Amino acid sequence: MSRVALIDDHESVRLGLEAACARDGEQTVVFSGSTVVSYLEWRSATSSQPADVVVLDLTLGDGTTVTENVRSLVEDGASVVIHSVADRPAAVREALAAGAAGVVSKSSALDDVLDAIRTVAQGEALNNVEWASAVDGDRDFADAQLSTREREVLRLYATGLPLKAVAERLGVAYSTAKENITRIRVKYVEVGRPAPTKVDLLRRAMEDGIVAADGAPSGR
Repeated sequence: MSRVALIDDHESVRLGLEAACARDGEQTVVFSGSTVVSYLEWRSATSSQPADVVVLDLTLGDGTTVTENVRSLVEDGASVVIHSVADRPAAVREALAAGAAGVVSKSSALDDVLDAIRTVAQGEALNNVEWASAVDGDRDFADAQLSTREREVLRLYATGLPLKAVAERLGVAYSTAKENITRIRVKYVEVGRPAPTKVDLLRRAMEDGIVAADGAPSGR
């Protein structure tokens, strides 16, 4: 069962999500509050483990920024799903760049929100209409400037092949494939789009059209 935290400055939204999680039975809500600070204080006071997934409103009423909220939660060990009206694509892109696992609209059915929580809790990349709308046409998501070989390595590795199999497929040494992955990660860090995990690399590959939206190689 996934441990979920709800952070939204509208109590009615939190109560609705909490009830949906209780009905679903696959998630247990361990925290519900209006600020990231209150969540972190709860963690400290109770010595609780980080929530598996934090469902976070894009804009809170305490004066905090999207970037600092997402980074605080990610650095604390949680995955973050942005739950927003999604009418501010720049802010959504900011949240994704800060490390959010994805975004789901507040206009979505509760079942869709629960599906998003399940997907992220399983360590998978969340790719949906809201996510695609946020990154579509944004130059910040296309400037890592990977080489042709780096794109080939990323395409194969991000879609599930072990690094050894990637090296064999491309006819290069394992050490060469590993160096390519290291360089890819460095390039993404340099443009403000870190990808420390394989799931993050899959997200970057989807953002840049290296793999298709369903996670399959795009051939581009």
